[in-house]
Amino acid sequence: MLNIFSIASFWFFAAVLSTILANRLKISMALMEIIIGGIIGYAAFELNFIEKLDLNADWLRFCTGVGAIMLTFLAGAELNPDAMKSKLKEVSIIGIIGFFAPFMGCTLIAYYLIGWDLKASLLSGIALSTTSMAVVYAVMLEYGFNKTEYGKGILGACFVNDLGTVIGLGLLFSPFNYKTIIFILVMIALIFVLPKITNFLIQHFAYKTAAIRTKWIIFVLLSLGVLSLWSGSEPVLPAYIIGMLLARTMEEDHHFVRRLRTLTVGFLTPLYFLRAGALMSIPSLFSAPVIFILLFLGKIISKIFGLYPVISNFRSDKREKWYYTLLMSTGLTFGTISALFGLSHNIINQEQYSYIVGTVIASAIIPTLIANKFFLPKHLIEKPVLDDQLQDELEMIENKKQY
Repeated sequence: MLNIFSIASFWFFAAVLSTILANRLKISMALMEIIIGGIIGYAAFELNFIEKLDLNADWLRFCTGVGAIMLTFLAGAELNPDAMKSKLKEVSIIGIIGFFAPFMGCTLIAYYLIGWDLKASLLSGIALSTTSMAVVYAVMLEYGFNKTEYGKGILGACFVNDLGTVIGLGLLFSPFNYKTIIFILVMIALIFVLPKITNFLIQHFAYKTAAIRTKWIIFVLLSLGVLSLWSGSEPVLPAYIIGMLLARTMEEDHHFVRRLRTLTVGFLTPLYFLRAGALMSIPSLFSAPVIFILLFLGKIISKIFGLYPVISNFRSDKREKWYYTLLMSTGLTFGTISALFGLSHNIINQEQYSYIVGTVIASAIIPTLIANKFFLPKHLIEKPVLDDQLQDELEMIENKKQY
């Protein structure tokens, strides 16, 4: 336990440092956590200290996995189905092109220019076709875009993009069997029963029993995570769908949503982003930078050339178009999941895995940094985003005034 507490305290010191630097440098907190994680990982490697970080410890993998699930759930909860109906065309077209453009571009580059075999090339295309829901939602939340129709459009397109990645990975490399059918049937059943059960628990127990809403949400997400892994899928996909199913319910209780965000952003996601950065093998990238550059440019250029003309049909402001395009060019969660799947099933080797993961993490950093530095649509931010705790305190003061 001493070792676990020591490592945890070190990572949260890094999280505090990341927050301070992000504030001073005026960039996204999630982005800074990835950068700091990368620096820590590289320094630990050079000092032959990498094993001390315990990056593959079960407790750390669990916390980061739950962090990705919770962040994805909250992103889904921002997308009220009623509001999304008006954006169905936008998110569908942008999401589908956001998947196919880099999938085709990166597959062709890996096969013809780098010389990988067909399976490895297809796997790299799948891994680099993603958009990072974790990074995008963290940025949306930080700047308050999650409350705007602009931000909801980006989140919706991210979901469609990543759904294409999951389907593509399953069709190309995972067998469709009875487990997949059971998973689909359970998800369909939840569409009808989960909102009703959740509303019943809230009405009868939410204000009498401590934190039953949080316990219920975590139970549902972890249970579906088990079912998802058993069926050969990934737990972040049902988390997004469950978030959308409960969006109307979550809208009615802002205090509950803010507390979930505090738990997620304050405890879970710093570990997730810091670990993601630390896992990037910078020495492997330095050993053959041309491969990394080809894969990175393949992802970014195919995303930009595929998405920018399409996004121009839905947005007129130049900064909005570029910000939308660059955020859709990010990658992290599903990209690393796809790469790990390929490594575990001997589709790619360790060296190919390092190139793909390095490219995925770089795509989480560079497009986000450029987007926030040069194309941030400040005119869409109506007012400064308040910290959750400060928001709660202000509302408590207002409530006292009323009495």
